[in-house]
Amino acid sequence: MKFGTFYEHQLPRPWEEGDEQRLIQESLEQVELADRLGIEYAWEVEHHFLEEYSHSSAPEVFLAACSQRTKNIRLGHGIVLMPVNYNHPARVAERIATLDLVSNGRVEFGTGESSAILELEGFDVSVEDKRDQWFETVEQCANMMAMDPYPGFEGRFFSMPCRSVVPKPVQRPHPPLWVACSNRETIKLAARLGMGALTFAFVDQTEAKAWVDDYYRILKEECVPIGHAVNANIAMVTGFSCHEDAAEAHRRGADGFRFFGFALGHYYLFGEHKPGRTGVWEAFEQARDQWPDVGEERGIGTPAQLREHLKGFEEAGVDQVSFLQQGGRNRHEHICEALELFAKEVKPEFTEREEEREAAKAEELAPYIEAAFERKERMRELVDDEIPVVTAIGRNIAEGN
Repeated sequence: MKFGTFYEHQLPRPWEEGDEQRLIQESLEQVELADRLGIEYAWEVEHHFLEEYSHSSAPEVFLAACSQRTKNIRLGHGIVLMPVNYNHPARVAERIATLDLVSNGRVEFGTGESSAILELEGFDVSVEDKRDQWFETVEQCANMMAMDPYPGFEGRFFSMPCRSVVPKPVQRPHPPLWVACSNRETIKLAARLGMGALTFAFVDQTEAKAWVDDYYRILKEECVPIGHAVNANIAMVTGFSCHEDAAEAHRRGADGFRFFGFALGHYYLFGEHKPGRTGVWEAFEQARDQWPDVGEERGIGTPAQLREHLKGFEEAGVDQVSFLQQGGRNRHEHICEALELFAKEVKPEFTEREEEREAAKAEELAPYIEAAFERKERMRELVDDEIPVVTAIGRNIAEGN
């Protein structure tokens, strides 16, 4: 099993001058440390207008900065919002490919549709259409990275003529595709489309096994890849705070994880929000006694407790666990200390088993992936005579066209 760090860039009020700058710089330092420690992934979200919960509206910029401070860690969009009003698919293809080039082929392309009203209404994205928009744009974005030229498309939500979308990524035909999954039905969708499942629902090990079993069964039996490569992986997010003393691990990390859950509920489930005025941390403090406490069952505890917690996911067949360590008011120095302790005391035994596990998995899935591509109806490449000629605007004017 592999491991990652996961960033929302949370910043509870009250804010002081320089807080956002400090937050970003500390996060960059944490990713640099994770890379040195051998942690395999760094995931960064895309959210808009979700004050305190997520100050991460331009993940491509943050990940590009990470790429120049690291050597090996995979750089994950967790996720790119794919409805057209957020991001035109051609612009996404260009940005993903460029990030893959500047990082020497380390991009993971996570995708999603969004479900927060502040975001959806802010960009005039229809709740009813967002899933269909996601499907259309993800499929075409993969085609843009893999095909030369891109034949053009007349769709329900966007259209564009034949164009050569450049640059092309290092990873061919395109970086691994993922989709954000908040429930079991989206896990099944990921399997049907040959995408990795980025699961943001916090489940225990028994639930995880059921989700994993569903995913791999459907991938073997029903998969029709949405892209040009299958990414057969399940990643789950857990809390994280590691210290030799369990009480100190709890003191350092539990409130940050609890705030994450409360703020998630505030924006997605039960909250009312006045932009620029509502205090989410203040509301959390008022509801603290009613909000469930967390411990080793959420990745918060001693190295031994964390090891047992993670073994449950490994035994369930989870491919990657990512740590939600930057939550609420969790402190930078505590996060770094916890990562170092985890890398020294916990990670080595999981890494020792990973190469053999991955090889066996690849061998098992190879015939099923081959069969999946036999079911796929690919976008037709244009022959040379079908590629249109585009005349420069100056010539058109000169010729009176």
